[in-house]
Amino acid sequence: MTDDDVRRRSGEPAVTSGDPPVIRSDVPGSFPWSVLHNRHPALIRKVGDATPYGPDRRRALDLLLREITDGVIGPLEGTVHDRGLWESWDRGHVGGRWDDAPFLWAESYFYRKLLAAVGYFDPGPWRGIDPFEPFKRAELLGKGVDAELRALDGLPAMSAEEQAQTLLQRALWGNQADLGFRLSAGGAHDGDRTTGLPADDSDLLWSAVDGPRPARICFVADNAGGELLPDLALIDHLLHARGAREVLLHVKPVPYYVSDAVPADVIACVRR
Repeated sequence: MTDDDVRRRSGEPAVTSGDPPVIRSDVPGSFPWSVLHNRHPALIRKVGDATPYGPDRRRALDLLLREITDGVIGPLEGTVHDRGLWESWDRGHVGGRWDDAPFLWAESYFYRKLLAAVGYFDPGPWRGIDPFEPFKRAELLGKGVDAELRALDGLPAMSAEEQAQTLLQRALWGNQADLGFRLSAGGAHDGDRTTGLPADDSDLLWSAVDGPRPARICFVADNAGGELLPDLALIDHLLHARGAREVLLHVKPVPYYVSDAVPADVIACVRR
């Protein structure tokens, strides 16, 4: 059976000349394989250990753990608000092996099922409770954030240009604090701050900010904690030092991936 045969059976379009191959999780040792086989099971256990869920939620988490390790992809259970969307994105993956589904779909569907397992959308005591909040809180109160905040103490001694570039670089490289990678690695890992960029459009950014009319800036946040803090410091600079008219900060409506910044995370970072 060829790859195109598999795609036709699953409802996916055939790959035409020049299209990249679909990334799956069926190669042991690959990054997608390690996410599905190592990171996701570890995350289920950490979520269960971090929050005092009752027996029903713990059973749901155990079922999800068995499904992703030994079973096939199951449907969303019960009456859910986004069933139609997920059915339109399915293309025959539900009922098959997790390893055989496109990686991006499989990872996204896992997190949707994790929210279902903890009752995030259901009536009851866990409705709207962020299952990743304990990890975000621990990071926000940790030594890494202490160091991040101490680094800002030197800003007043810098020139306006140095302040701008420093804050922009710290916001840019904040993504290295991605909590999802660090949870699966068994602890915090700061890594090295890279200085080289494949592309640098900062001059274009500053020309837009410092244009003849005060700028309205849309800021799309990704992760909470150690990544969101330098974002907020940069926003403060744009408003108070660069005369931006307003900044619109876009965050996620629900805590979908483990590190996602939601409105409550913005408040927690401001308080910190």
